[in-house]
Amino acid sequence: MTDGASARARLCDPAAQVSAHWLIDEQGAVEQLVCETRRAWHAGSGAWQGRGDVNSRSIGIEIVNPGDRPFGCAQMRALETLLAAIMARWQIPPSGVIAHSDLAPERKIDPGPRFDWESLAFQGFARFVRPRPDDPDPPLAPSLDRLGYPPSAPATRLAAFRLRHRPWGKGPETRADRQVAARLAAFGPV
Repeated sequence: MTDGASARARLCDPAAQVSAHWLIDEQGAVEQLVCETRRAWHAGSGAWQGRGDVNSRSIGIEIVNPGDRPFGCAQMRALETLLAAIMARWQIPPSGVIAHSDLAPERKIDPGPRFDWESLAFQGFARFVRPRPDDPDPPLAPSLDRLGYPPSAPATRLAAFRLRHRPWGKGPETRADRQVAARLAAFGPV
């Protein structure tokens, strides 16, 4: 949605059949829309680490951004504060913070390529790595399986992986894609 008021209206409209636990507007204001102990409808149909019904076992955070611009500093600071509290409250490791595009690569692209996963990872709120020249170069698919990406067409999985871990990556699968996926998979599921 292009603004917080429109996003809130949609997330609170029962006819829309979409909701989230938290909403961060364009100025960084944080609003709880659904109690964290209740199921929200943010993930929809999808899977992560071989398990469906992600809505029943996750906390959904929506950040107002039309997708054509970076997320604002106020939004990112608000997200960091919110993630710190949620992760502590529910004992969620950085590997448990995922994107909608991770769990539903055929339907979702958010938060998109302009979202700063690297900054979140630097602060311990997510996972992000860059390839090193001496990293191994194993096949991509087994690494994506280990990370938790659901079965999908190879190009769709690659696009979802890149949205999160290599947003500047283009074209066919590269050595760097395989190296990053292998390094992340070596730590276990994202």
